[in-house]
Amino acid sequence: MYLSRLILNPRSRQVQRELADPYEMHRTICRAFPGAIFQDNQPSGILFRVDIHPHTGVPTLLVQSHEMPDWSFLLAPEKNYLLPTDALPLDMENLAVKEVQLTLNAGQVLAFRLRANPTKRLKEGAKRVGLVREEEQLAWLRRKIEMAGGVLVSAQLAGQANLRGKLFTEKDDERRMRFISAQFDGVLQVKNPDLLVKTIGAGIGSGKGLGFGLLSLAPVRG
Repeated sequence: MYLSRLILNPRSRQVQRELADPYEMHRTICRAFPGAIFQDNQPSGILFRVDIHPHTGVPTLLVQSHEMPDWSFLLAPEKNYLLPTDALPLDMENLAVKEVQLTLNAGQVLAFRLRANPTKRLKEGAKRVGLVREEEQLAWLRRKIEMAGGVLVSAQLAGQANLRGKLFTEKDDERRMRFISAQFDGVLQVKNPDLLVKTIGAGIGSGKGLGFGLLSLAPVRG
């Protein structure tokens, strides 16, 4: 598995357009994987999330993939998609790609971040509807973490928004849909390591092509 970190230039018109329309960011990301296999009109095994720095407002794009990406098209001289080197913190690399061999152990406690589209079906075969109440979203998160092979220790809703996006099978802008975007930060305990690793690779929930579903893990601070 590969993780890419791209610190974006908030002054770039392309970046501004893609932050407003994640479908366009999805299209840019797909250019880094020309040989990707598509399933349900989306490239298989590619997940992404945009994190906005709380103080500077600078966006960071995280991309998880099964294949090694080729981001060279973003490094052309006329491109200003990435934050310039002289605007970066000292010794920080932009664009960074690393290969990750994820190994987890039962009982391990880890911090996590997940930007997701919490939904439910009102009845069998019906369309999904977004969950808007915080208690419903946290209950949804608890179920998903348990299904993924973990136990939710603690979590908080760090941000919520309504996101507009279009279906990938539709070209007409009128067919745009609204998605509930919820960011969760918290702590989980590993129960089934193999299942959790598999789930991380596949993503959690719906709307993965719009920047949802990437579960990031890190050591618990303190």
